[in-house]
Amino acid sequence: MAANHNAPSALEKDQIFGMAEKEMEYRVELFNKYKESELNMGENSCIDRCVSKYWHVTNLVGQLLGSGRPGM
Repeated sequence: MAANHNAPSALEKDQIFGMAEKEMEYRVELFNKYKESELNMGENSCIDRCVSKYWHVTNLVGQLLGSGRPGM
């Protein structure tokens, strides 16, 4: 069986997940700085769409990397 030369190494996988985790930390920090007590309908809708897309991409990346790590 031929080796897949396009597959990321364990170090590259760790770096990719590290970047994704750092990105999530930045987004949570930004979200927590929001001063309004409640979000309006448009803001709620935007957040729902963005979170849905984030989870979808996170799961795809996890599958492509074959990391065995669970989705966030």
